[in-house]
Amino acid sequence: MLEFLEYNFEQDTANACPIYLIKAEEFKLWLEGEESHVKNWIYASKFLASSGDICLVPDSSGNIEKVLIGLGNEEIRKRNRFVLGGVIKKIPNLKYKLVSEHPDLEVKEHYLGWLLSQYHFSKYRDQVQTNPRLVSPSMFDGNRTEKIAQGEALTRDLINTPTNDMGPSELEQSIRSLAELHGASVKTICGESLLEKNFPMIHAVGRASAELPRLIELVWGNHGPTLTLVGKGVCFDTGGLNIKPAGSMSLMKKDMGGAATVIGLAHMIMALNLPLKLRVLVPAVENSIASAAFRPQDILTSRKGLTVEVNNTDAEGRLILADALAYADEDSPDLLICMATLTGAARVAVGPDVAPFYTDDNNLANLLKESSIRVRDPIWEMPFHNPYETLIEPGIADLDNAPSGGFAGSITAALFLRRFVENAKSFVHFDIYGWQPTASPGRPKGGVGMGARAILDALPEVLKL
Repeated sequence: MLEFLEYNFEQDTANACPIYLIKAEEFKLWLEGEESHVKNWIYASKFLASSGDICLVPDSSGNIEKVLIGLGNEEIRKRNRFVLGGVIKKIPNLKYKLVSEHPDLEVKEHYLGWLLSQYHFSKYRDQVQTNPRLVSPSMFDGNRTEKIAQGEALTRDLINTPTNDMGPSELEQSIRSLAELHGASVKTICGESLLEKNFPMIHAVGRASAELPRLIELVWGNHGPTLTLVGKGVCFDTGGLNIKPAGSMSLMKKDMGGAATVIGLAHMIMALNLPLKLRVLVPAVENSIASAAFRPQDILTSRKGLTVEVNNTDAEGRLILADALAYADEDSPDLLICMATLTGAARVAVGPDVAPFYTDDNNLANLLKESSIRVRDPIWEMPFHNPYETLIEPGIADLDNAPSGGFAGSITAALFLRRFVENAKSFVHFDIYGWQPTASPGRPKGGVGMGARAILDALPEVLKL
């Protein structure tokens, strides 16, 4: 069964110590309103409201009267997210309430940072956590923030769990548990049935593993516009017969990060009861090495009928996604979203913290970018550059899964996937990383969701909910 962090905001403000979030440019004005003993203490503490600065102000009895947290100047605030979350382990274990004159949107970020910073992965090692408590916010819906944080924690847990405990069957069980929680339905097409049901490329990629490949489908909601989420579920990627070197294989438990992210996003959508019809498709496989493994130079026929020459078995994600996208597209959804840990080229382009995305829908792109800025979930639009279409056309087959030359790897992968989508009203593909290399506020080292909060924020406007 799935386990969710229970944040349970404190409701009673009695004995709650106030936290003041102070911008550097507002510090002097704020200080003018304080009594002289408070001013003297703050001066002595050398608090200047720099980002992450902390000042514990005592009362006459020596108890903490208030806590000041510096947010820095405007330029620094653009760089640093979730500042409050970054100091949560540095302040006494008390009950707090947030005092702020800043816009609700800014306060929401800090509440979310507080929640995200409570995440810890303790499946294999007991980690006793004593976190300060926070009074439930009065200026906005704290329940929504809690559900978003729960979805992000679910994504992190799925990515952080190693493949011996998170193979295709366990990933399926996680989706089934989520469906049971929200009253959704799930069906799975598994093993040889993939061939019978015309999902040949999912079968080809996963057939060498002792874990049967499968396509997992969750359906929820009976009214409203249709949203389909497709997530890459490669639970481990050896690279297949084009085997990865050890250094490249060490993080391949996270190659199901696209699936983990859409599962976390699905929880947010269902927990918030958004008025839409949701469909989640996860092709779940292991790309293993055995006598049954698919080979370089094999030509596979996809669900859509397009033939694909395999020029690298390590470019397997786009193969399983192609069948899943073709299946999704058959229902002509209003919005089709694909999320995948697909290419190293995307990391070279934008690094680990930014999720590049591709779409031909300019309005959708603009709404996603606006939401990204609003909720501090960084994404970046990349081009479906049509002149590169020739790079994915090998001549011997309709498509090449791994064009030679090394240029534009993320773009050519996105173009490959677009070939399998014709009927969806809008289509967007995210090439995510799914991993936080070093700890930062609200984002401990390990698995991490990317783009889900931006998508969630944009959905009401995109789908006219």
